[in-house]
Amino acid sequence: MCALGEVVHLWQRDIRDDERCGCGAKFSACGFWRRVGALAFGGWHNVDVDRVHYLRDAVERTRHIPRLATAVEAPEEVHEYADFYTRVYAAAAEVSGARVVVDSSKHSALAHVLRWSGNLDLRVVHVVRDARGVAYSWTKTVQRPETDGSEEMTRYSPGRSALLWNAHNAAFGLLARRGVAVHRIRYEEFVSDPRASLVSIAAFAGVDLAPDSLDFLHAEHADLGVGHSAAGNPMRFTVGQLPLRRDDAWVRSLPTRQRRLVGAVCAPMLRAYGYPVFKEMQPVFKEEAR
Repeated sequence: MCALGEVVHLWQRDIRDDERCGCGAKFSACGFWRRVGALAFGGWHNVDVDRVHYLRDAVERTRHIPRLATAVEAPEEVHEYADFYTRVYAAAAEVSGARVVVDSSKHSALAHVLRWSGNLDLRVVHVVRDARGVAYSWTKTVQRPETDGSEEMTRYSPGRSALLWNAHNAAFGLLARRGVAVHRIRYEEFVSDPRASLVSIAAFAGVDLAPDSLDFLHAEHADLGVGHSAAGNPMRFTVGQLPLRRDDAWVRSLPTRQRRLVGAVCAPMLRAYGYPVFKEMQPVFKEEAR
């Protein structure tokens, strides 16, 4: 398997802005991505980024999902946009030697676009987290290390985050009803038993794990090597031990009024995913258990 990071941002942040790859090198200097670009397009200089942006605005927006989900045949622009991605995926698979490539873009509209590609075996791992935890995460100030701290990651108000949480999770549910293979897992379950979760995800992806495939995974941390994530969370630059712990800081730090607002807005889907709606949750900390 080969993790590519959030490919949806590759066109602007990497090709045009030349930000750093997960390996630490500038995108233009990364040997992996240089080989991918050469194989996919004859070099990244041949990619019309303006055209990609036009197509994104024309077909890859949340408001376009109903049309993408109900169409008998997708417009030519959908196929053209999907082709940019399928060429990257195919080239990355050849360069890495992997049978499965992982795009962690998380854009539900992009997934609906990619389902129209005849050249992909599209399988979606739908990771769900309690909406209040997501809302709190979006309020935090986090520097983007790839810009040397000069820029911050996007932030949303809890109200807007709740609306987006509803929209994107519903969109992935709709994707499953359109025949795309979707495997749902809750963040909280993943962190409580990462090994079982990864075994389940590998089976869903059609990957046969060797006896030593999960040797990087330990009781309280994962040993990470250098990767080539094109964009994404700052932890993509982490090499070595990454602690594995459930993050319930929102229970203490998200103001009660905001927590209740998000709970009310997201109540139906919180219930559907097995989360309590109005009951105050109490975090469990390993330090206290000791």
